[in-house]
Amino acid sequence: MFSKIFVSLILLSGSFVFASTVDTKKIIEYSDRTRGAIPEGLEWIVKLNSVEEEENTSREFFVKYKSNDSYVESKAPAKFEGEVFLFKGRSLWFFKKGLRAPVSISARQKLSGAAANGDIASTNYAQDYTATFVKMETVNNEECYLFHLKSNADDTTYDQIDYWISKKTGLAIKANFLSLQGKPLKSAVFSYKNQLKYKGKQYPFINEMKITDAKNPNNQSTLNYSNPKIKNHPVSLFNVNNLKR
Repeated sequence: MFSKIFVSLILLSGSFVFASTVDTKKIIEYSDRTRGAIPEGLEWIVKLNSVEEEENTSREFFVKYKSNDSYVESKAPAKFEGEVFLFKGRSLWFFKKGLRAPVSISARQKLSGAAANGDIASTNYAQDYTATFVKMETVNNEECYLFHLKSNADDTTYDQIDYWISKKTGLAIKANFLSLQGKPLKSAVFSYKNQLKYKGKQYPFINEMKITDAKNPNNQSTLNYSNPKIKNHPVSLFNVNNLKR
């Protein structure tokens, strides 16, 4: 089981022991790393294209990650250039020119189309959610573990998530984002055409996340990821007090 990613799990997550039961934590941790949660530090570019009520919008961000913190700077269009979203664990701060100090905002707040603020940061579901293995289920002819994730706090992007991870590759295939009451809010599908060089080896890295609104499937947001690189960012970059300088 998980035969093609044993080496990856050992290198990225430490020793990995797969017993007769599903090792939920290790599987979620590996999936997180292919979506940006590499403790040493990482950076990438994400382009967000949204369709809402037949109107198209586009934004571009430069994301820097380290130890569960993310520094996200808006690069385009020009009217948003220089805006910064600083994720300190689960806390989120926003700053732009003209503000006297950073403002605390919610990761759940709408960013563009079907995408929330929290969708542009790295994923750390293993830390932010309690995951329960539900069953095996086939998705697009691929056998997957289905996990149910329940938030550990009220400031995560979503209260609950149904999450399908490929048994063969360890990569997340799709997700259903749910309210506290279990009501469907959005769904997402993922692909991994990027490659990330880490500790001398190549690993898959997300290249696209497509989010669809549950109430209106015509409202969608697509996040395209490019140029992922391992980068050891200075701790000062993630200090909220440095945003106003």
